[in-house]
Amino acid sequence: ARRIQLGQVNPLAKEEYEAERERLTELETQREDLELSLKELEELRAELAETVERRFADTFDAVAAHFEDVAGTLFPGGEGRLRSVLPEEGEGEVGIEVELRPAGKKITRLGMLSGGEKALGAIAFLFALFLAKPCPFYLLDEVEAALDDANIGRFVELLRRYADRAQFVVITHQKRTMEAADVLYGVTMGGDGVSEVVSRRLPREDAAAVAG
Repeated sequence: ARRIQLGQVNPLAKEEYEAERERLTELETQREDLELSLKELEELRAELAETVERRFADTFDAVAAHFEDVAGTLFPGGEGRLRSVLPEEGEGEVGIEVELRPAGKKITRLGMLSGGEKALGAIAFLFALFLAKPCPFYLLDEVEAALDDANIGRFVELLRRYADRAQFVVITHQKRTMEAADVLYGVTMGGDGVSEVVSRRLPREDAAAVAG
């Protein structure tokens, strides 16, 4: 009766068992490989996170130091500083807050300043980045548009101070900035309605004298 309940004998049972056991062994091997890969990825992620945090801290310290120096030039009698801001919920990326104190004013965040002061703060931050992580050239598109003549003079002073370290391509409508350039390029409308590019090279010593 017991044998009847078991039913017919499967002549392929041994082969099927061996096949399933082989498949189980293969799956266990794959699981071990995946667990090992996951462990390696977690170690790599931790290593990368540590590297990013270290490099961010090093770069932030360098940029912050240069920012204080450049801000002192753009804000005579004032000061500027960068401050790292931790996320409120304890998660996410660290932020950076720009704080400036124009002469005769209290130190305040960038968003609370006037348009011209914001522009100077942005320029100070840009040059601080340049000094910390130099590039071969920079394209500045009317960054001094909101500045008065006195502050344009300070902006030009920065350009001339670091002109030997990088090439600055400046798009501007400000005459004083143009006077301090080594080479001028302009676009004008010809008589036939076609745009025409004109250029003029200024001797470096003459440009430096004008900027001074």
